[in-house]
Amino acid sequence: MTGRGRHLRVGVCLSLSGRYGRFGGQARAGLEVWRAWAGAVELVVEDDESRPDVLESGLLRLAEQCDILLGPYSTQLMRRAGDVAARLDRLIWNHGGAGDDVEAAHPGHVVSVPTPASRYAEPFLHHLASEAGGVPLWIAHGKGAFGRQVAAGAEVTARSLSIPAVRVATGRLSPPAGTRRWALMCAGSFEEDVETVRNALALANPPSRLCAVAAGVREFGQVVGDPRGIYGVGQWSPGSGGKPELGPAEADFVAAYTERAGVPPDYPAVQAAATAAIAVHCARATGSTSRDALWSAATRLQTTTMFGDFRIDPLTGTQTAHRTVLVRWDADGPSPVR
Repeated sequence: MTGRGRHLRVGVCLSLSGRYGRFGGQARAGLEVWRAWAGAVELVVEDDESRPDVLESGLLRLAEQCDILLGPYSTQLMRRAGDVAARLDRLIWNHGGAGDDVEAAHPGHVVSVPTPASRYAEPFLHHLASEAGGVPLWIAHGKGAFGRQVAAGAEVTARSLSIPAVRVATGRLSPPAGTRRWALMCAGSFEEDVETVRNALALANPPSRLCAVAAGVREFGQVVGDPRGIYGVGQWSPGSGGKPELGPAEADFVAAYTERAGVPPDYPAVQAAATAAIAVHCARATGSTSRDALWSAATRLQTTTMFGDFRIDPLTGTQTAHRTVLVRWDADGPSPVR
């Protein structure tokens, strides 16, 4: 297959229904906005229903008809997608699975754009160390591998910053009694994080600093009664990406997405669109959509999109340049912490 000078078909399985539907729908809207900007590109979307088995059958169909394959949203689903890509000897562009094991599982077959899970908590912990040094930190993780990897990375970073840390499973908080200050970082599914935040705020001695991965998206404010003062960590926030060398400018994308969806985008939409822009660039630059050509182009590429920096480890495909963004909720919503 050749990519230069012809129409490209981009295939993607997304959770348009099921447990990841809120994020898969955002990713689809983001890709549709990007497609209108990209020109000679056809976008083919299948609903994976948030189920690995449905994802696999959908990817097999897309692989037969599409030049470029984009991964699904969620670490769990991307784990299966990487297996399928390796089995087919295809390359899949990962925009929605930040798990460390997922990013490094299939060198030569998976190119990852998001920051790996183990580095998710870094901006919050550096902020905590500078603002509330010595305050002990409880790190609560959910049942899945993503949450455990975020927590493990947070524990390592906390230790390097001399922050006393206790790592616990979600639902097993045992904060200090009395009025002693403490901080909480939680990482799990959206639902797990929301439950942990609610439980923590209801304690007699709630955390003085609270950060949740779920608080990195706007929907968090709709399900938590009063999110003001809560920190969130996400892959992107308005203004965090800088000037893009590839893909649409952030202001143009945000305006078009907002007009289409009725609300501003969260990072699932932006990371999907940025990944598509990188994938199509590599196909057009090399004139080929073969796995070898795309992998070679991706490993040589160091660039920026509205999502932020892009560079991968040439041995594993793991993202090395992009950084997560810390936000803090106020009356107007989440705002980046500079």
